[in-house]
Amino acid sequence: MTRMIMCGCNGKMGRNISEIVAADPEIEIVAGVDKAGSNTFGYPVFSNLKQVDVPADVVVDFTRPEALEDNDMFRLAKERGYALVLCSTGYSEEEIVRINKASEEIAILRSANMSLGINLLLKLVAEAAELLCKEGFDPEIVERHHNQKVDAPSGTALALADSMNSVLNNEYDYKYDRHSVREKRPVKEIGISAVRGGNIVGEHEVIFAGTDEVIEFKHTAYSKAVFGKGAVAAAKFLAGKKAGMYTMKDVIM
Repeated sequence: MTRMIMCGCNGKMGRNISEIVAADPEIEIVAGVDKAGSNTFGYPVFSNLKQVDVPADVVVDFTRPEALEDNDMFRLAKERGYALVLCSTGYSEEEIVRINKASEEIAILRSANMSLGINLLLKLVAEAAELLCKEGFDPEIVERHHNQKVDAPSGTALALADSMNSVLNNEYDYKYDRHSVREKRPVKEIGISAVRGGNIVGEHEVIFAGTDEVIEFKHTAYSKAVFGKGAVAAAKFLAGKKAGMYTMKDVIM
């Protein structure tokens, strides 16, 4: 039985994951961390990870990047033997460096998107970019999310761009805004556009625009359950693993 701590347990994703875990005999949430106090799922809730006093195998964090510092997460994980599943987006370059450094001593899985479909899409768009971009196709990404999302572009959009760029020798620049630049589109560029509105759960579209033809890849999430299922699968996978940096590719392969 995997013993899990849920950071952000009273948020939308935290409640979603709590429901998924309640129906899974292979994992249990032994404690939650949230400033909002107790909940109806039966496990104790603490305001900070430092206060958690029950043994656990893995911490799943679906909050915000500052939680790393607020919860002293790396130190506690090392001292208490936690593996870390980091599902937040919007990490700064400095925070990513710290995460990578911590993975030398802790098992960490970080993913901008926990969905099985998105992780398959990451593979497909890389294969497409390797073939199409050398033939003159222009890659563009359009992502759409609800009006409460605070970071833009989404971490998933950046992951898609990075996946393509990795097979393009990292020679492509990312363009987030064109309104102030009056020039034709450079060849080695990946355009990334963000739409925010309503209650859109998450939609990512990758466009390869060539001469007289356009190829599109699209993923749509209709509920947060797709992310919750992936996070639970990641938690079960990561518990007990040796130190290192893992991704959802490791979970689904």
